[in-house]
Amino acid sequence: MKFVPMLQLLQRAVSEGYGVPSFCVWNAESIEVVLRVAAELKAPVILMNGPGEFDLLAPRDLGAVAQALAERFDVTAALHLDHGNSIGMVEDCLAAKYTSVMLDYSTRPWQENVDALRRVVALAHPQGVTVEGELGEVGRADQVSVEGGKQSTLTDPNMAAEFVKETGIDALAVSIGNAHGLYTKLPQFDFERLAELHEATRIPLVLHGGSGTPEADLRRAISLGIAKVNVATEAITALRQSLLDQWGAGKNLWVPMAQAVAMEAMAKVVAKWFHLTMAAGRA
Repeated sequence: MKFVPMLQLLQRAVSEGYGVPSFCVWNAESIEVVLRVAAELKAPVILMNGPGEFDLLAPRDLGAVAQALAERFDVTAALHLDHGNSIGMVEDCLAAKYTSVMLDYSTRPWQENVDALRRVVALAHPQGVTVEGELGEVGRADQVSVEGGKQSTLTDPNMAAEFVKETGIDALAVSIGNAHGLYTKLPQFDFERLAELHEATRIPLVLHGGSGTPEADLRRAISLGIAKVNVATEAITALRQSLLDQWGAGKNLWVPMAQAVAMEAMAKVVAKWFHLTMAAGRA
């Protein structure tokens, strides 16, 4: 299997009424888990990483690992740069054969965000690579998440329509009451705003901060244009808790053995999200 442009996955999801989960991956083991579960459940999937993962492996290396592992699986998947923070990072990911890139300048002034995304579109589209942007600011639900701003700013539908028109992006991350990390209380999504965003932009919309979202809210959001659902904290929390439980009980002190057990805890979360987004059986 070779990675395909993310837009290919999202357009079908919009037309058929399901979401495509996008999972944070950072090494061979996490990539293998996500691809394996996707293949077992016959589900389309997006692998994502960004600044929070590149201290461990650079885009060049993560891209090579992902490409090598993808050869083993019969699955429809995209490889995505999440929350890219510079044009240089985008260029590194394009060179590493990522099939989707996000430049997140949502905390910067409007014109800077627009100009930078125009440049990314000019770089990516000739290579058949999907571009995601963000308008409005998705904040943090906890103190652990490395992504998101200090506070949330809801996305304005009229501004979103102009933003999409001026930049030429393929997918838009929106702020409708969602947040990165684990929710300390149930999120209150502005579904009326989401419906207006869907009508105004007419491109696939992205929900950042999927972890912990109630199933009913998730399904309703998908029905109103959300095509991509980012999942990171919930999967990583399951993995981390498995390691803590094992080591707290004095088990599997040999790290590879402990990690193998922990990856199966992550696999259960990945499978759960394929079912929640209704992506299972869609590949």
